[in-house]
Amino acid sequence: MAQRNNKYDRQLRIWGDHGQAALEHASVCLLNCGPTGSEALKNLVLGGIGSFTIVDPSRVEAADLGNNFLVSWENLGQSKARSVCALLQELNESVGAKFVEESPEALLDSNPSFFASFTLVIATQMPEKALIKLDETCRQQRVMLLVARSYGLAGLVRICIQEHDVIESKPDNPVDDLRLHKPWPELKRFVDQFDIDAKDQLEHQHIPFAIILVKVAEEWKAAHGGRLPSGSKERAEFKAAVRARKQSDDEDNYKEALASAYKVWAPPTISSELHSVLDDSAVEIHSTSTDFWILVAALKMFMANDADGDLPLDGAIPDMHSYTDYYIRLQKVYQDRAEANVSAVEANVKSILRKIARDSLSISRSTIKQFCKNARNLRVLRYRTLADEFSPLAAFKIQRLLAVEESSNVEIYILLRAVDQFAATYNRYPGIFDRELEQDVLRLKAICINLLNDIGVNGASISEDLISEFCRFGAAEIHCVASVIGGIASQEAIKILTRQFTPLSGTFIYNAIESTSSVLQL
Repeated sequence: MAQRNNKYDRQLRIWGDHGQAALEHASVCLLNCGPTGSEALKNLVLGGIGSFTIVDPSRVEAADLGNNFLVSWENLGQSKARSVCALLQELNESVGAKFVEESPEALLDSNPSFFASFTLVIATQMPEKALIKLDETCRQQRVMLLVARSYGLAGLVRICIQEHDVIESKPDNPVDDLRLHKPWPELKRFVDQFDIDAKDQLEHQHIPFAIILVKVAEEWKAAHGGRLPSGSKERAEFKAAVRARKQSDDEDNYKEALASAYKVWAPPTISSELHSVLDDSAVEIHSTSTDFWILVAALKMFMANDADGDLPLDGAIPDMHSYTDYYIRLQKVYQDRAEANVSAVEANVKSILRKIARDSLSISRSTIKQFCKNARNLRVLRYRTLADEFSPLAAFKIQRLLAVEESSNVEIYILLRAVDQFAATYNRYPGIFDRELEQDVLRLKAICINLLNDIGVNGASISEDLISEFCRFGAAEIHCVASVIGGIASQEAIKILTRQFTPLSGTFIYNAIESTSSVLQL
C-alpha cells in the first residue's frame, strides 16, 4: 500500500483514495488504437486503471510511425493492438492488459455482449452508423461510452451515458457555510464564552472573525426585532458596529470580520442545479433506485423535517486569524454539528432502505458522510442518445448555433458527420487521392447541403474554404491534434470513472485551425 501511495501520490491529492480505488476497479475497452486512442489509453494506464482491452484488427504500417509513439520500426507488419498493448503495459505493470485482433464494427454485430464486462468503452475513429449502434448497446448494458475522434486539424469528444451523477463536483469557488445568520444552540453557547470587548489587547486581536460576527449579529437582531441588516444603509451600519469594536487598526481578525460581514445577511443559497436534483422525478424511490437517488431522497427529508430547509453542514471552516486553541475549539463545534447532520441523514437512509426491502446497512456511513459534505454541489447529467442527436430533433439547436456561434466549430461538427456519409457513399474518405481532390470538394459540399436539409436546417451553408480544408486533411490523424483529443478524452474518462468533477455536458469540438474549442449543447 505504501508503494502504491508513493506511486500515485500526486493524483491521490486530487481525487483521494476512494477516487483512486474507483480507477483501480475500472475495466476499459479501447476501440481502435491509432494515435487518438493510444494517447487516451496511455493517460489512463499511467493513472492506474485496473485493466484494459484493445480492439483493433489492423497491422502496423510505415505511416503509423509518424503519428503514434506507441509503435516502432520493430512492429512493422505486426498486430497494432498487440504492439500498443505491450508498450502500454511497460508504462504500468500493475495494469492488466489484453487485446483482440478484430474489427470493432464486426464485433459489435457478431457479439454485442462482449462490451457488457467493461466499465467504460472508448470508441475512437468510428463512423456514425457504428457509433449509433454502439451507443444503443452500451446503454442497454449500462456501460459508459466515450467517443473521441481526430480528423486533420479538428477533433471531437462526446460522453454517452444515460445518467451520470456527481457527488464531488469540486467547484472552483467553494462556498463557506458558517451559519452566521442563524447559529445553532451549541455555537451560541461557544460564542457566549468570548468577550469581544476584552481589555487584553492580545486576546482581543485573536478572537476568530466568525465569533465576532455572530456576537454583533445577535446584538443587531436584539435591537431590530430579530431581523438581520437589509439594504445598503443598514449593512453599512452593521459594518460600522463591527468596526466600532476594534481597539487598533492592525487587528487582522477584524479586517477578516469586515471582509466577511456579507455572510451574515447573504448566506449561501441553494443553486438552481441542486434544486433540479432535489425536484427530479427520480427522487420518488422504488426497489430499483440507485444509491445516489436514495441519498437525495434522504437529504430532502432532512431538509424538510430536521433543518428548516437548510443543507447539512460540511464541518469545514476557513482559515482565521486566531489563537490555535480558539480555532480548534471552533472547528470542533462545526464538526460536531456536521456529524449530527450526517446521523440524521443516515437515519433517513436506513428508513428508506427498509421501505424498499433492502439491507439498511447497504449504504455505509462513510458514503453518507461524503454525500452530506458535498450536498451543496450535487450534479446530475443526462445525455441524449447519438440517434437523437443525429436526428431532425436537433435541427433547431444546430440552426441556432450556426447563427450565433462566432467560430466555425459548429460547421466542423457538421463536416465531421458529412465525411462519414461521404465514406459510406464512396467507400473512402474525401481527399485520399490527390487527383480526386477538386471533385471531392464538390461531392462533400453536396453532402453537407443534403445533411442540413435532411435534419431540417434550412438556409444554412458551410464555408467552402472549410470544406476544401477537410478534403485536404485526407482523414489524417495528426499526432499534435490526436494528443489533445486523447488528453481531453482521458480527462473526461477519469471524471466519469471517479464520479468527481463535472464532465462535459455536450459535444466538445476542437478546432486547431483557429485554436478554439466549444461544447455544443445538441
